[in-house]
Amino acid sequence: MIIAKDKVVTIDYTLTDEEGELIDSSEGEEPLIYLHGHHGIIPGLENALAGHRAGDKVQVSIPPEEGYGDWEEDLVEVVGVEDFDDPEELEVGMQFETMTEEGSKMATVIDIEGDDVTVDLNHPLAGMTLNFDVTVLGVRDATTEELAHGHVHGADEEEH
Repeated sequence: MIIAKDKVVTIDYTLTDEEGELIDSSEGEEPLIYLHGHHGIIPGLENALAGHRAGDKVQVSIPPEEGYGDWEEDLVEVVGVEDFDDPEELEVGMQFETMTEEGSKMATVIDIEGDDVTVDLNHPLAGMTLNFDVTVLGVRDATTEELAHGHVHGADEEEH
């Protein structure tokens, strides 16, 4: 069975940046299971996996526009320390979820100066070329319920 829209796909992956530094990996963890064609993974990786089947190994380099987008200066904001519930716990590098006009976004504290806290609402991988080394472990038809909900249900349903 080949990877196509409405298929449940199970992959092992390693993600590195342009310098070859490890960003993320499923090695030693549970594999990633997603519903193909339903925006469960970044577009560039989904496109690269289409047409492959269980057992295939895929290496692909994804530019920012097919990954998490370009890094945008206007998504960096300075807010007051009084906007935080626990300002004494703030530290550079910490991440938190916040509501924006576009919905919920992850923010990263990038600077604290006095009562001013600079936060970056860009995705942490925005602006980066992402290198994936993927092994396709399984491909199956999605259930009616999974299609209705637009995501995979329980890994125990997975067939390899």
